[in-house]
Amino acid sequence: MFDANNTSNNNHSKGKVAIVGAGPGALDLITVRGQNYLKTADTIVYTGSLVPENMLSVAKADAEIVDTRSQVLEDWLPLVAERAKAGKTVVRLQDGDPSLYGALHELTVYLLERDIPFEVVPGVSAFQGAAARLQVELTVPELVQTIILTRMQGQTNVPTDEDLSSLASHRASLCLYLSAHHCKQAQEKLLEHYPPDTPMALLYRVGWDDEYVKLARLDEMVSLTHEQKLKRTVLYIISPALAGSPESRSRLYHEEHQHIFRPKK
Repeated sequence: MFDANNTSNNNHSKGKVAIVGAGPGALDLITVRGQNYLKTADTIVYTGSLVPENMLSVAKADAEIVDTRSQVLEDWLPLVAERAKAGKTVVRLQDGDPSLYGALHELTVYLLERDIPFEVVPGVSAFQGAAARLQVELTVPELVQTIILTRMQGQTNVPTDEDLSSLASHRASLCLYLSAHHCKQAQEKLLEHYPPDTPMALLYRVGWDDEYVKLARLDEMVSLTHEQKLKRTVLYIISPALAGSPESRSRLYHEEHQHIFRPKK
């Protein structure tokens, strides 16, 4: 997949596609590189239901803005290719980070097959924005050191080896995307391994003006989702780290820990 020369000079050297991660929703959580692309783009293609419209406030006045919320890939990919081949700078603005549930694979294959230069600009993922919003560390020493990012089986198949009940057996910090429609089945699978009182955070549109954030118990996951009538743009975080542990601390900065920059006294 990776081609180190995909941004080199070729037949379309004057045009380029930038696949930019917009972050979780807040305008100032996009990277500087991503915002610079937005400021100079000739065409911006984005999904209005997932990316706040105010993200486009930095775009050029004459930039072509295309909202793809009602379209499928085949509707807008030819436009991206056409504009890039015409020497335009095209930004595909995606929510969160493009590498995570971002349909990035299909887009890069399409561009590579047509020899169109592109760059992927990373973004802050929802789980990172959520952890910051909750003011927690998801890898607390001696409590939990693993983060699992996953989703429930839906219209997109999940490999059998990645079934939620199997992943839950690790009792890691588990971040559950795209699963509000299946929260009942998800809660049942999680409770096979996590205690009912395991801390759970429900975050709806974190980083948006209308965000909803609630800390609760794992066994309240379904009732809380239904109470708020949430069906999409929901992230669940299940982790013992949400409860905190004053006694836990990193060994890296402990007075008993030595390394090459802090030798033993």
